[in-house]
Amino acid sequence: MRLSFYQRHADKIRIFLFILIMFAITSPIILSYAWLILRSFSVDMNGFIPTKLTIKNWRFLWSEIKGYPNIWKTTFNTAFVAVMVMLLEMIMTSMGGYALSRFDFPGRTSMMKFILVLHAFPSVSLMVAIYYVLKYLNMLDNLWGIILLKAALETPWATWVMKGFYDGIPWEMEWAGLVDGYSRFQVWRKIILPLVKPGVAVTAVFAFLSGWSEFIFINTFIFSQEFWTLSKYVKATIGDFRFADYGLLSAVGVFYALPTIILFFFVSKYMIKLTIGGVKG
Repeated sequence: MRLSFYQRHADKIRIFLFILIMFAITSPIILSYAWLILRSFSVDMNGFIPTKLTIKNWRFLWSEIKGYPNIWKTTFNTAFVAVMVMLLEMIMTSMGGYALSRFDFPGRTSMMKFILVLHAFPSVSLMVAIYYVLKYLNMLDNLWGIILLKAALETPWATWVMKGFYDGIPWEMEWAGLVDGYSRFQVWRKIILPLVKPGVAVTAVFAFLSGWSEFIFINTFIFSQEFWTLSKYVKATIGDFRFADYGLLSAVGVFYALPTIILFFFVSKYMIKLTIGGVKG
């Protein structure tokens, strides 16, 4: 029986269609980034073609721009927020996820359901309440207030993610450690935790990116230029869009996005291992 053209080349056709669809979806994003990079090195653009190349747009790297804080101090603030949010979430979620996965305590199922509700709750609706809490704690215009706020809001969902990784570890490995005389904490630290390194890495990456890209809370609760992060720096360069320096704005945007793009290439192998769930009664 003679096969049709489609039957003989079905796999190749499916792969071609998949690549075509992915290209159609991602091409606007790729073109946007390409335009941003070209614009950051040009005086003006004629469509996608730079009219004249220049490095003047990058002057913020070696000299302070009037009305703006030092870019390296701002970058340090951004990295400080991102790293501290990452560390706090890693510590809390690695232990919290283990407790949800391995311990059977009253209210455990209700707590897991409540975690999903908390994740669905829009944090921006809490702005007024957060303002009064930060004011009471004397943490307005303070990066530590933003760090604790971000970690508190994101820990429930990250804990759920970590639970999914712990659920994938067989109980037998834990029992073997207990038989060997380890305490429950030693079993977690020496046996279980090394096995969920991909989960810890995924949690750390998401926490870092969340802290690095934070804008709403920074823009609302940070007033002094001394504590600006790059997200607020970018917002300030926009100013009145009718008179914005789009070359400078593009350069700052590329500078802001570059660390996260580099980070993604280093951790992408962990990102594909993300599994969410593992719910046990």
